[in-house]
Parts: sequence; C-alpha cells; structure tokens
Amino acid sequence: MHRNLFAPGLALALFLAPATHAQPSDRPPAAVPGETTLPQGVALGGAFSLTDQAGRAVADGDLRGRWALLYFGYTSCPDVCPTELQTMAAALDALGPELGARVRPVFVTIDPERDTPERLADYVALFHPQLIGLTGSAAQVAQAARAYRVYYARARPGDGGGDAYLMDHSSFIYLLDPDGGVRALFRPGTTAENLAAALRRRLP
Repeated sequence: MHRNLFAPGLALALFLAPATHAQPSDRPPAAVPGETTLPQGVALGGAFSLTDQAGRAVADGDLRGRWALLYFGYTSCPDVCPTELQTMAAALDALGPELGARVRPVFVTIDPERDTPERLADYVALFHPQLIGLTGSAAQVAQAARAYRVYYARARPGDGGGDAYLMDHSSFIYLLDPDGGVRALFRPGTTAENLAAALRRRLP
C-alpha cells in the first residue's frame, strides 16, 4: 500500500510551518494538472546528509545551483515508485538534451536497510543516466524524510518472507528551485507531458 496523501496531521503541519526558504515575490506560474504550488511562507525541505550510488557523501547544498526533481521511494517497490521515476525520466527526455541537462533528478530511498549504494546504482541506471540515488543510515534517511514531510513505514511481509517486506509511503515528486526551496509538488499519476510543461515554464 502506498499513501498518495500525507499521513494524518502532516498536511496541516506542512501548511502551518514557518518558512525556512525565501519565497519569490512574483506569482507562481499556473499549475498543470497534478501540480500543487506552495503558498507564500510554507516551509518544506531542509538539511540532510546522505550517500549517493557511487558512495560519495551528498548534502542538501550539493543539489543547489540547478532545478531538481526529488522523489522518495524504495527499490523493491512493486508499482508506484518505478512509475513515478519513469515519469521523471520521460519528462527530462521531453525537454530535450539542453534543457533536460539543467534539471537534476534525485531518488531518495526510504528503505536504507536494503537499499545500499550498490543496489541503488543498479536501480537508477534502469531509468535515466542523470538520476542520482541517495541512501544512508536509518537516522539520516529519517532526517531527510522529516524535512520533506514524507511518511513511510514498513507495512507487511511480502510473499517471499524474510526481507521481502513492503513499505508504506507517501508519493510525491518535489520540484526544487536552484536555491533548494520546494516550489511545487506533483501528485502520483501526473503525466510526463505535464511535468515537462511545468519545468519548461520555469527554466530561463
């Protein structure tokens, strides 16, 4: 099971939290279907320290300087995670080589027990050559998830038993601006065409 909405109380907490990132004074562009732009003063995102698929340390500041698409999931996810990552990949391809290279796609695991850097390396390579996979200790992943109000929990054993468990988690694609601020959320099922359109409007 995957939660397509924030867990109870988290949605309210998100919209009442104090701002931690400066928000632009200009009006945001009109949303495409599936997109939610964040109201003025809403806080989302923050500091984290993780490890990429090559074993290199990556902090939140390392994602700045370019627009970024951020998704939280896990490599054993049977359905929504691969679908959303494929949407991200198709949106980048739809932008073309020049614009697509200016967007950094990032996948953060919420299952660090199984998702080692080596496993992430094999997984992200299935979707897009630019896709960065991030993992870390349980505490590091929890810190990143809290910053982005991501709900996740071990759900139930899978058919194989042992470590073949499933994870219950919220499922949004986050759009980060070059300063690291979250500018929009995209709900599950947002099409690659609409995601590409939202990116295209923001890329100078």
